[in-house]
Amino acid sequence: MNFWTQTFVAEKLQISQRAYSHYENGTREVPLDVLIKLSYLYNVSSDYLLGLTDNPIPYKPN
Repeated sequence: MNFWTQTFVAEKLQISQRAYSHYENGTREVPLDVLIKLSYLYNVSSDYLLGLTDNPIPYKPN
């Protein structure tokens, strides 16, 4: 399994590593635009990232 560093993910999200660290640690709320980018980056649904479902499979657009 490959693991991405905070720096790598932050670069993909076009934010600082420090900002991403705050999101991971729960010291800052994740903005909606970042949540959407994370769901695309990890290829999972935003509901999965938010803990609202155990199903990581993203929804298919209509």
